[in-house]
Amino acid sequence: MTESLALLAAVAPGRSVEVRVPPFGAVQAVAGGAHRRGTPRAVVETDPATWLQLATGRLTWDQAQDCGALLASGERSNLREHLPLVHLPKA
Repeated sequence: MTESLALLAAVAPGRSVEVRVPPFGAVQAVAGGAHRRGTPRAVVETDPATWLQLATGRLTWDQAQDCGALLASGERSNLREHLPLVHLPKA
């Protein structure tokens, strides 16, 4: 889990969005204004299963939002262009 969050931070470097996957971790990513303390201006939060599906392309950003499994708020919180992080072969 933490490896996929680190990969997001590597492919979308920056500090304008905080991506949270509790209880496993959080990273700051995406170029733009830097967040330093307090509540970030842009936050993405989801559960571990949804995050892994997003990261591997098994679930789209829109699907996750539509079913309520993904909360994204603030400027630059749309991570569509950065996901999936890896492409897995179809099962």
